[in-house]
Amino acid sequence: MPKIQMSTPLVEIDGDEMTRVLWRMIKDTLLMPYIDLRTEYYDLGLPHRNDTDDAVTLDAARATARLGVAVKCATITPNRQRMEEFPELKQMWKSPNGTLRAFLDGTVFRAPITVPIIKPAVRSWEAPITIARHAYGDVYTGVEYRAEVAGQGFLQFDDGFNMESIDAQKLASPSVWRIMHNTDASIRAFAQSCFNFAAAQKQDLWFSTKDTISKIYDGRFKDIFDEEFGAYRAEFERLGISYFYTLIDDAVARVMRSRGGFIWALKNYDGDVMSDMVSSAFGSLAMMTSVLVSPSGVYEFEAAHGTVTRHYRKYLQGEETSTNPVATIFAWTGALKRRGEIDALPDLVTFAEKLEKATLGTICAGVMTKDLAGLVESDAGVTVKSVNTQAFLDEIATRLG
Repeated sequence: MPKIQMSTPLVEIDGDEMTRVLWRMIKDTLLMPYIDLRTEYYDLGLPHRNDTDDAVTLDAARATARLGVAVKCATITPNRQRMEEFPELKQMWKSPNGTLRAFLDGTVFRAPITVPIIKPAVRSWEAPITIARHAYGDVYTGVEYRAEVAGQGFLQFDDGFNMESIDAQKLASPSVWRIMHNTDASIRAFAQSCFNFAAAQKQDLWFSTKDTISKIYDGRFKDIFDEEFGAYRAEFERLGISYFYTLIDDAVARVMRSRGGFIWALKNYDGDVMSDMVSSAFGSLAMMTSVLVSPSGVYEFEAAHGTVTRHYRKYLQGEETSTNPVATIFAWTGALKRRGEIDALPDLVTFAEKLEKATLGTICAGVMTKDLAGLVESDAGVTVKSVNTQAFLDEIATRLG
């Protein structure tokens, strides 16, 4: 059969460790045989980021803004342990995801990939919970400082004409400090994205912060959401959906008792944490879609999990691994569908949809990676066969063919 043609390339952002291996396997087994795949490739693997002084990350961000659609592999954000593991690193490079999101702004929408033979760990959940995560600011663009001696800290702001100084703390011992920021424009775009997405999905929207403690920072988020909701109130009433705000600790308790089926909007760090909780409770960290949507309509698709270091070390020793590739497959299908929609290529959209169905159909038939095998309901009516990653991809390819 002739391969499906693409008119505009995707931005392809490669990553690290086991997910980098999965990336190649997915392309070779599920994409290249069927698509004349056109990509603009950027290697964000840690060694290449180090070689380019992390300039490649900004290059990838600019390309994503230019071409409109990107698909990203999981990447390493080095900490002190990684600095010991990679002694050639010039510095503790910042999160590539943080850099990309700061450049593109927007909102990350994450939703569990569900299959009927695996029930959520939270038994009250009957429908997926979508996390809407603000993709700018907070700790990801924060500035940190370690004071080795006692002293006093100040926060200064200079608008070019006047300088304001706030006395932060006077401390009698060594200390650590962090300053983080956000902007009204980014918070407002986040709110609008959440309200638009809720209306499109016809689902209730929850939003939570801790404005009782963070009265200015979190309080600004709450105020802007309240302001923006005024423009959506009539539409929400017409659709029979609601907007609900509560403190984040109360929200967590309510989420755990809920039936699901709503969108939960969260600040950047909160969304990072809670999306992992939701995906794990619905089955696996490897079973969640993640897409960054910028205010200008740029889409960046990625897997919501890490680089699967433990499996990669086994892989390097020649051991067989059963790493779940579903989230990475869905990152590719999401990007291909979006590229097909923009470029009016229905065959590309249809192929991506069929690949998703083949992936879920393989799991529902009982063929799956080891992380899912122990989660299948005893009354699901299928015989579970736990396979390695390549065998799982080959089974998907058979169904797709």
